[in-house]
Amino acid sequence: MTDDSNLDTVWNLAEKIGFCMLTTQSSGELRSRPMAAHAERLENTFYFLTDVDGHKDEEIAQNPQVCLAFADSKGQKYVSVSGSAKVSDDRGRIKELWSTPAKAWWDSPDDPSIRVLKVTPSFAEYWDSPGTIVSYIKMAAAAVSNTKPDMGDNEKVDM
Repeated sequence: MTDDSNLDTVWNLAEKIGFCMLTTQSSGELRSRPMAAHAERLENTFYFLTDVDGHKDEEIAQNPQVCLAFADSKGQKYVSVSGSAKVSDDRGRIKELWSTPAKAWWDSPDDPSIRVLKVTPSFAEYWDSPGTIVSYIKMAAAAVSNTKPDMGDNEKVDM
């Protein structure tokens, strides 16, 4: 695959999966939590709505390097994105990102505790397998024939 098609695969998988585990660092420890990602391919950015009381802004202020781990385990498709994060109080962006699921956490986009978490990716790696059943069949066939199975595409991509 070309670099452009690998990059397209990263964005397509991340957009399709939609949710990821955001990993930050706190006092030398790693901490992950599920987040709804808003992928903006043209900006080379992932946006998230977050709450000022969620401690992510403190962790990111101390160490802005984060990891986003997207997983579609049924489809055997995974994306890991490393990048730099920044938290802001961009009210215009909050209104752009506002959606029905956000109502589970806040009453309206005007809630003063909402923040925008912006992640600018620098590197990604993806695994795009043919699916669970096909993967099991390929692993079983490889075990019988003493060969390594072809489990699909795995690429490292500079972003």
